Formats: sequence, structure tokens, C-alpha cells
Amino acid sequence: MEVVNNVTEFIFLGLSQDPGMQLMFFALFLLFYAVIMAGNLLILLTVLSVARLHTPMYFFLSNLSFVDIAYSSATAPKMIADFVSQKKTISYWGCVTQMFTFHFFGSAEIFILTVMSFDRYAAICQPLRYTTIMSANACIVLASVSWLGALSHSLVQTLPTFQLPFCNAQVIDHYFCDVHPVLKLACADTTLVNMLVVANSGLISLGCFLILLASYTVILFSLRKRSAESRRKALSTCGSHFTVVTFFFVPCIFIYLRPSTTFPLDKAVSVFYTTITPMLNPLIYTLRNEDVKNAMKYLWSHKSP
Repeated sequence: MEVVNNVTEFIFLGLSQDPGMQLMFFALFLLFYAVIMAGNLLILLTVLSVARLHTPMYFFLSNLSFVDIAYSSATAPKMIADFVSQKKTISYWGCVTQMFTFHFFGSAEIFILTVMSFDRYAAICQPLRYTTIMSANACIVLASVSWLGALSHSLVQTLPTFQLPFCNAQVIDHYFCDVHPVLKLACADTTLVNMLVVANSGLISLGCFLILLASYTVILFSLRKRSAESRRKALSTCGSHFTVVTFFFVPCIFIYLRPSTTFPLDKAVSVFYTTITPMLNPLIYTLRNEDVKNAMKYLWSHKSP
């Protein structure tokens, strides 16, 4: 049966309704978004341009940088524009598109971070078999599965949500179209969709996070028999990766591994995985990674007149 909606657009309340705070947020998030775009584009350019970075680790890092650009672009431009807009509206289909792209690239990030932890496990714990385990074909398969998994997740998340009727309520207490705030506006029973959100987003986040923790636990135990230099290099790489993982997964688990209840803290927590993590990724992977820093110096020296 066709679902009839009276709603043609939604209104965001945003992070703040105070004019002074909105101007401050406009400048701050515009800076954050500029750093996200510049940093991740720089990593993409470096990995694609420098032959010695054509390895599994940097193949997945370039995927992560592309995801961060697209993922932050699903919410940041609209949020930044709304800070200086009188009316913070989004069309019904604009909301559908934003939710789909947000969850598509967000889950792609989850899967790619998980694959990156497997790559580090194979490199550190199975060094003699690493080139066989992480062959070019294996990398393509793992990346393809990550993207297909993200597509499946986003469809399962978005389609049931917008099959629900929306009668008159239009105000979304958030700065983008996410599942829980949108479900609050539906004029129908949302129990089944709520359960689907927990089973889909919540358990995916928790499951991948537990896999990551297990990978790093095994890696830490295996480092006990290595030389001090090997331990230092491995811990530097894994430490940067785990920092990103913590900033991304913990807020996701907090938001999605619970029934459809919203808290005042939710919008602030969402900033971590929508903006802070995509901004930190290039900083962490360049400032704590000698290979990337040397590759950037090499590019700079060869492009300078």
C-alpha cells in the first residue's frame, strides 16, 4: 500500500539556536571542513603519486581518505550553511538522500577500518605470509566487500524509515537527517524499525569494534618477542589507527546501540563521528607516519621549481 505523507520538507533545530553561538559554529565548522578536505585530498594525492606507497596498507588508507571526504560532505556543507540561514529546512527527498549517503559512507568507514586492522594483524603477526594474504586480488575483494556491505546497510537503514507515514510534525531536533530523530516524527508504530536500527547500525558498530580490539590484543601479544625498533614502529602505526577507531566507534555505539530514545548529548556526540574523526584521520596518519611524511616531502621537492 502506498504511504501518503503530508510532509514535503523538514526543519532542523541545529546544534544551537543562539545567534552568537551559530556564528562561532559557522567559523569553527567551516575551518574543520576545510581541514578535512585539504588533509584527505593530500593523502589521496600522495598515495596515488608515490609508487612506494602502493601497498595494501596505503591502498586502504586512500579508501579511508575518500570515504572521509564523502562522509563529511553528506552533513557538513548543509550544517555550515544552516548556521547563517534564517530557515533551516531540507526537502523530504533531500532528507532521504542525506540519510542514505550518511549511512552508506559511515558504514563504509566502519568496514574499511576493520579491514585495516586485519591488514596490520597480517603484517605484524604473519610477516612471511603477508604478501600472499594481502595480495592485490585480496585487497580488491576486501575493499569491494566493504563497499557492498555499506550499500546493503544503508538500504536496510533508509528504506524502512521512509516507508513510514509522516503526518504533520516537521521539526528534527538535530543538524542532519539521522534515523532516531526522523523516527520521532513518524505517525505510526516504529518498534520494528527501531529494532532494525539496533540490529543493523548498533550491532555492526559493536561487532566491528570487538573485532578491532581482538586484532590489537593479538598484535600486542605478538610484539613481546620482537626487537625494540620493531615494537616501536608497530606500536606507532597501530596506535594511530586505534586512536581513530576509538573516536569513531565509541560515539557510534553510544548513539545506535539503544532503542529510539534521544538525549540532549546526542548532537554533541554526533559531531565526533561526523566531523572530528574525518578531520583527525589525515592529521594522525601523517604526523605519526614516517612513510607518508617522507612521501609528501618527496612530492614537494619534485614539484618545487
